[in-house]
Amino acid sequence: MLSLPSLSLTLPLRARPGWLGMALVVVAMALAGCAGLPKDVDRPVSAAWSAPGDTPLGQLVAARRVTEGARHASGFALLSGPQAAYSSRLALVDAAQKTLDLQYYAIHADASSERLLLSVMAAAQRGVRVRVLLDDFHSTGRDAQVMRLAFVPNIEMRMFNPLTGARGSPIGRMLGLLGDFSRVQQRMHNKLFIADNAMAVTGGRNLGDAYFGNADSGNFVDLDVLAAGPIVRDLSRSFDSYWNNERAYPVQSLITQGELDHLRDSIRVADEGRRRRVAGQGGTNAPDRLPPDMGPGSTAAQRARIWNYEPMDLERTPFVWAAAAVLVDQPAKIPADSAGMGNGAALALAAPPPGPGASAAAGATHSPKAAAAALVSGSRTIPAADSAAASPPRTLPAADSATASSNGAPPDSPRASPEATEAQTDTVVDGLLQLMGQARRDLLIISPYFVPGPDMEAAFAAARARGVRVRVLTNSLASNDAPIAHAGYARHRPQLLAMGVELYEMHSELPGVLRGALGVSGSMGGGAGAVGSQGSSRAMLHSKLMIVDGRLLAVGSMNLDMRSQRQNTEVALLIRSTELSRRALTQIDTALKESAWQVQATDQGLRWRAPEGSGLPDATTEPDASAPLRLMLQLLGPLAPDHLL
Repeated sequence: MLSLPSLSLTLPLRARPGWLGMALVVVAMALAGCAGLPKDVDRPVSAAWSAPGDTPLGQLVAARRVTEGARHASGFALLSGPQAAYSSRLALVDAAQKTLDLQYYAIHADASSERLLLSVMAAAQRGVRVRVLLDDFHSTGRDAQVMRLAFVPNIEMRMFNPLTGARGSPIGRMLGLLGDFSRVQQRMHNKLFIADNAMAVTGGRNLGDAYFGNADSGNFVDLDVLAAGPIVRDLSRSFDSYWNNERAYPVQSLITQGELDHLRDSIRVADEGRRRRVAGQGGTNAPDRLPPDMGPGSTAAQRARIWNYEPMDLERTPFVWAAAAVLVDQPAKIPADSAGMGNGAALALAAPPPGPGASAAAGATHSPKAAAAALVSGSRTIPAADSAAASPPRTLPAADSATASSNGAPPDSPRASPEATEAQTDTVVDGLLQLMGQARRDLLIISPYFVPGPDMEAAFAAARARGVRVRVLTNSLASNDAPIAHAGYARHRPQLLAMGVELYEMHSELPGVLRGALGVSGSMGGGAGAVGSQGSSRAMLHSKLMIVDGRLLAVGSMNLDMRSQRQNTEVALLIRSTELSRRALTQIDTALKESAWQVQATDQGLRWRAPEGSGLPDATTEPDASAPLRLMLQLLGPLAPDHLL
């Protein structure tokens, strides 16, 4: 049985490697060497389930579309709170009959992930094929125990762009790196949770307590979308392109089960020592009240909260049926390590070939800019998912197992060259910049890490010149889980304000009534009293959202910054829906007024207007931030280049 000891999230790890982390790597490069990545790695090629319409989930989607008289083939539901976000994933796991595909930047070994992954294991035991693709940046210490999934029957797990060095602790791993600066810097930031190729969740959340309102010290304000129908096939094609790529290493090629056992035992010894120290000091919150596999950061209350969540009722979940497109970066955005290529690597560089009955168009990969342009123009050629008669996904002939040998496709199957398959001239963020160019009235952006490069600033300037109202919500210094990232944003504030861009920074302590609007407490039956972390825990913005003219809604993993544009890989759903955009705008407009500071330029300098009804005075310095934190920003901020933040 998989054991996932909990992890303290007193200081949640930021959702990307930071500038200070990069500095540690530079120092480490001068101190230690590292072993290379394994060579001649066997990567059996597999693909998404080929007949989603034959599964209960697929049949549910088809039946609901007919019953509701939907004009479009794909349906969407915004998951604006942790209760909805968590229960939707539980429901997908419970309903899956054929496949589960999970792709994440981070999966933390804590109470929230424990329950979810135990459910995934139960699905594997009943015959569901499970594939888990995880970026390797956070898989150290307690979080490395998540890799035990790879040793569970019927579960495959691969690490994308793995790092070398010890996994005992993040610092230990950094000290084990030499010459891997670019590898550490560029990460797979995508988030997908796909069941039977029929329904999926995508958005900003990783898996862990802080993403589901279950951390006592601070929780992320986040947003996901539940998608159903043919658009999920496009998400699955994206997953397959990463899964079958040479940058994805099976866990067994990186670590053994015995090594994970040894690391787990070391963690237990350390936890027991902490239990004894706390008990000896007469602590009232002594962790020795907890089961032995739980870490010192978990509490019985956290476990109770997360086990009180019930799976979402997918039959009654309200969907908005709309045209949509998937914007996704190609794996080639991250440089490959050709030395790691092994048996079947030539095919792994390409997506799985079309199966019987699949059209060539269905297998085509369109750039984010092309997909966005087609959706805006109303074209049905890109993406095909807008049509109820969309072509089936690319699959391998072995449909029952969705797996092929590492020797690749049948002899007659077409095969793209690596150069043709992996060429990418634009990114997800480039696609969003193109959408900004289409705005005529209103542009709303939510980006927790907001460090605009020259082309982003040019897009804002052009929009303002057309008379477009531009509003941006980002983290305040106090709500930012990575304060150094705030330095890049702060440098651009004066110029953005001079353009007429309206800037809002989230208040780190949200009143209960607004937590649902911004995604901290439950929606879909949640609200201020929903199950989840309560009280005065810090709120940290993590939602990534853009709404154009009240009709185009983009939700995904991307930030509006140079890291998302140039270094990390990202994925987003672009939905053309006035109704869905209106629902989001109604909540966000209230949140901007009542839970965010508005930054304004005055003759005396910047002024932060306090949220309405907060009773707080306006501020002339970074609100809620301590003097040492503001001093750190002033000292280190000028040294941190924008593209590393």
